[in-house]
Amino acid sequence: MSWIGRGSLGRDDGRIALVRPGREVLRDTLLGPVDGLDGSGAEGWPGGPRHEAIRELLASRGASFYRPIHAAAGGGPDRDVLDALWDLVWAGQVTNDTFAPLRALRWSRPGREPRRRPGRLTSLGPPEAAGRWSLVDPSASQSPASPTERLHALALALLDRHGVLTREAVVGEGIIGGFSGIYPILRALEDAGRIRRGYFVDGLGAAQFALAGALDRLRAVRETDNGAPRRVHLLAAADPANAYGAALSWPRRSDEDRRPFQRAAGAYVALVDGRAVFYLERGGRSLQSFPAADEPGLGGLALRSFAALVADRRVRELVITKVDGAPIATSDWRPALLEAGFQPGYRGLVLAAR
Repeated sequence: MSWIGRGSLGRDDGRIALVRPGREVLRDTLLGPVDGLDGSGAEGWPGGPRHEAIRELLASRGASFYRPIHAAAGGGPDRDVLDALWDLVWAGQVTNDTFAPLRALRWSRPGREPRRRPGRLTSLGPPEAAGRWSLVDPSASQSPASPTERLHALALALLDRHGVLTREAVVGEGIIGGFSGIYPILRALEDAGRIRRGYFVDGLGAAQFALAGALDRLRAVRETDNGAPRRVHLLAAADPANAYGAALSWPRRSDEDRRPFQRAAGAYVALVDGRAVFYLERGGRSLQSFPAADEPGLGGLALRSFAALVADRRVRELVITKVDGAPIATSDWRPALLEAGFQPGYRGLVLAAR
């Protein structure tokens, strides 16, 4: 599995696309150029002496570790070279053979250039420069896909991702042209008998399209087993598997509830049997409860799922200071959080790896 940058969301954040081996042609057909870049390899791509030097080194030498890249880019502070390298990464021009540098972006950078000490780690470079860097294989881009081919590939990918594709799901994906742009392709696929159109999920509107396999799975779970154990999932709010904020509206306690739930990077949603129970805001300091949290047993199950964040080191610790906008010291959820493994601290209730 390889990965490719698909645009920056800030200095240390951005979108990526995962590509299976042998699917590079589909990759370029589906994705096309990064938004805001013309894809010609000239105007629109990140420019500057360091950017050009990195491109020239990787083109002539092939996959390289960070230190040769640092030297070719003119040396100097690591942060300057890293900024140029990651500009090329988010532009979709450079990639890496490991996921280690992506994981390292979660760690905050020091305010100043760290003092170098002799040793193996210093010779390899900073954590966000680990692994071997290479230019993205341009072979699949030799024959650019036509707009129709790209929309066709995009429609199939969306159907495979969502199961039942609706207008709201397409809008949530931020697709250029929106639902009206992809609708002719969906209608042609329906006419060809490759997908079906119908009213499969109540409340999602009449324009619903699905693959036959997705409908079979819907029928299989139509009748739920009351004796089956509850299924608990903790998903990133922006995860395509989280339908809330895309195909489904965020659950609200009343018509006057205007809490700003977003599919933002760094936020998480705890679900029990597919129902949203808690929303952990970006930064991990504030929890918001959904109406399902009031049902017996659901709140405790959802709160215990947050232990996975510190267990697999996605975050070093959680420090909850507010729940539903109220201080944790006076919140009705304080006993449930303590039962879920949180410990009292001077900043709030803390959940840390043991």
